[in-house]
Amino acid sequence: MEITQERLLEAKRQITSIQHKLGETRKTLEAKEEPRRYRSQITLIKRRLDAFELALQLIDRELNRW
Repeated sequence: MEITQERLLEAKRQITSIQHKLGETRKTLEAKEEPRRYRSQITLIKRRLDAFELALQLIDRELNRW
């Protein structure tokens, strides 16, 4: 699989979209009546958001090489 500028830009767009959706899900879970009940899901979302942020930084680094 060849890494191209177009593929990196599309990956960035997709990751940003997923980040937004996960952020909204996190807000919903944290606003529930008993958010402690959803602690594991909230933790998983936070970790995924961190991973996506790292991926975006690496994509940006690669795009700056072009």
